[in-house]
Amino acid sequence: MEGDQTGQELLEEALRVLDPSVTELDIEFKRYDLSLENRQATENGIVHEAAAAMKESGYGIKAATITPEKPGDVGSPNAILRSGIDGTVILRTGRRIPGVNPLPGIHAPISVVRMAVDDAYGAEEWRKGEGDDEVAYRTEKISRRVCRGVAEFAFIQARKMRAEVFGGPKYTVSPVYEGMLKEEMDRVAANNRDVRYNPQLIDATFALLLTAHGEPMVIPTLNRDGDLMSDMVLQMFGSIAGAESLLIQLSDEYEPCTVMAEAPHGTAPSLFGKNIANPMAMILAGAALLTFFHDEKAELASRAIYESTFESVLEGNRTLDLGGHTGTREFTDEVIRHVKTKLEVWSALA
Repeated sequence: MEGDQTGQELLEEALRVLDPSVTELDIEFKRYDLSLENRQATENGIVHEAAAAMKESGYGIKAATITPEKPGDVGSPNAILRSGIDGTVILRTGRRIPGVNPLPGIHAPISVVRMAVDDAYGAEEWRKGEGDDEVAYRTEKISRRVCRGVAEFAFIQARKMRAEVFGGPKYTVSPVYEGMLKEEMDRVAANNRDVRYNPQLIDATFALLLTAHGEPMVIPTLNRDGDLMSDMVLQMFGSIAGAESLLIQLSDEYEPCTVMAEAPHGTAPSLFGKNIANPMAMILAGAALLTFFHDEKAELASRAIYESTFESVLEGNRTLDLGGHTGTREFTDEVIRHVKTKLEVWSALA
């Protein structure tokens, strides 16, 4: 799914890494132009087409797109894509970038498992009264099904990372609304006693993250809480451009069945056309997508991309946001060189 400005530039870099000549995988890319101009020209028809194609194939990779500020315009395509694939979970994982100093004490990965729908986003809003007596209202909702999906996937991710499920909503203040997510967390925890479980209120979660000491964590959250939490967690590791973002549709058994990968950052118009933006998040988005292929060769390619990306940074190939001077395309060239070398060596070692 093509996008706008720097978002499109970085997508092209990620696709260079995913090219069959690099990964040795038999992958075909079907392109959908989700640029603002084309979304306006098709009145978002192209977004619905992309969502349908993604749901049919099970996979998608999306560039950052412009959200117009004018009311009544085409808006952001994200809500349409989430609805089109019935995506209910967003996964973002902060991890240490070799050679880049995180906050003191932050070393192990931290995943935020966030509701992709409901809560504060898409809520009905209205105002009544005038002057100082004007009152603003908002009607939010969450569903048992979405809460259960977030909780189930949080424990799946925690087992994969050998991590602790940590945090939760403000269930003491809002036992009916936010308590629904806590109920599902407790229920899933009772069925997964091999996974460490440490429920905390959301405000305590923010505070305790700053005193974390090397323990991997998975944090299940409401939609609005997760939006805030994931941005903070990624920046704690040095750059929001250092991690991928995944939108996931879960099956009735709460297993991923459609996955859309993207970068967590926006279109960065100030960096457009200058060859200085960091392509790491988009490259890692492609690597993350391959882990859901359930194919041994795809798993190897994914590992090669992850390792090559971080090795490249460790060797000093850093873009401007990481304190270096490597260009966007040059950074990708180094990642590709590493990936090809790894796959060749691993093949020789059978």
